[in-house]
Amino acid sequence: MKKIIILFFLTTFSLNSQILSEKNRAVKINEILKNRFENVLPELMDKTGIDMWILISREYNEDPVLKTMLPAEWLNARRRTILVFYRDKENNSLDKLAVARYNFGENIISAWDKEKQPDQWKRLNEIIDERNPKKIGLNYSKYFNIADGLDKTDFEEFTQNISEKNKAKIVSAQKLATAWIETRTEAEMEIYKQIVTITKQIINEAFSLDVIQIGKTTTTDLEWWMRQKVTDLGLNTWFHPSVDIQRKSEISGDHLRSFSNRPAENIIMKGDLLHCDFGITYLRLNSDCQQMAYVLKDDEKDIPTFLRKAFSDANILQDILTSNFVQGNSGNEILLNSLSEAKSRGLRPSIYTHPLGSYGHSSGPTIGMWDSQGGVVGTGDYPLNYNTVYAIELNNTSFIKEWNRDIRIMLEEAGFFDENGHSYVNGRQTGIKIINPKQ
Repeated sequence: MKKIIILFFLTTFSLNSQILSEKNRAVKINEILKNRFENVLPELMDKTGIDMWILISREYNEDPVLKTMLPAEWLNARRRTILVFYRDKENNSLDKLAVARYNFGENIISAWDKEKQPDQWKRLNEIIDERNPKKIGLNYSKYFNIADGLDKTDFEEFTQNISEKNKAKIVSAQKLATAWIETRTEAEMEIYKQIVTITKQIINEAFSLDVIQIGKTTTTDLEWWMRQKVTDLGLNTWFHPSVDIQRKSEISGDHLRSFSNRPAENIIMKGDLLHCDFGITYLRLNSDCQQMAYVLKDDEKDIPTFLRKAFSDANILQDILTSNFVQGNSGNEILLNSLSEAKSRGLRPSIYTHPLGSYGHSSGPTIGMWDSQGGVVGTGDYPLNYNTVYAIELNNTSFIKEWNRDIRIMLEEAGFFDENGHSYVNGRQTGIKIINPKQ
């Protein structure tokens, strides 16, 4: 027992040493925001052809895009907050204005003096008239939920309080909003390495005898342990962890069973193939990771060969998918090309890879959904861009003769795509983790 306590203490200390204090997190977040506003946003506005971008939110009802722009000291918008970004490409300038009573942190200054102009909407129209943009981008979109953050009331009041000339310039800012959400900087990618490391360290501890008591610990126990571990570290999960079991004596369920209708008290036993789905939020970025472990039986010294072969096939499926990452190709093209190649090699694939970043299920090209293997309308038509992160999420089904049943090897790893192609943010699982009850 003493040994377990020491190992737990050392693991906890190691994790804590990687995590910044709240104050230092705020400093880092504001540094990243400053860099993104100054160096990323102008380029994205030029690329998408929108020279004025207006975001409108009210307190506790924030536009998902505006929420990613909040200063670290702000947890919500205040009253009605209106942000205006105006890009003058000819003069290489970007106006960053808040039509609000307060400066929006240090990056965006207040441009509304209520004593001079009592009406917030009229002040906004004055700002538009002063700059005379060609296009006014607003956050509405049929398919991209994160880019659809302008609510009905604010849209109606905005359009009722600006001139007909300015109203005619309104366009959807979906491409700009998506680009802002999906684009990662070098500084953010350094953080991502830390996030993935922390995520995998927690999984490694969860899938160990420090936490699991064979024949007693349930999958539900393990899920709550993982969630509590994140809370104890001062972090957050963006979804409730899931842990499930495949074993010789049970028939595997479909994908829905991973989320509902699972046995409430599924006790972990020798000979079980374990799988977890787990992700954390840190410094406004998110991880999403699925890994697998096996509990050795008394007569086993290693993972059975048939399980190692099944896992290797899933790694091959990952390679097929990521080899099809080509800039400009849509999520649907990448999906269908990958599935076709995998099936030609005798695999039984299912691919449901999604953008990862400011949100767990973030904006960008959707590369399949578990129940949409023929392509996804809208988000699946969006192209792959450089400097973007993905949860390489998929599974491959293998028939296990020794168990007389199918099993699914379900994997998910954070991957980064840039001019050099795809790479895993911090490696990937290439073999099933061993849990040895005899240790």
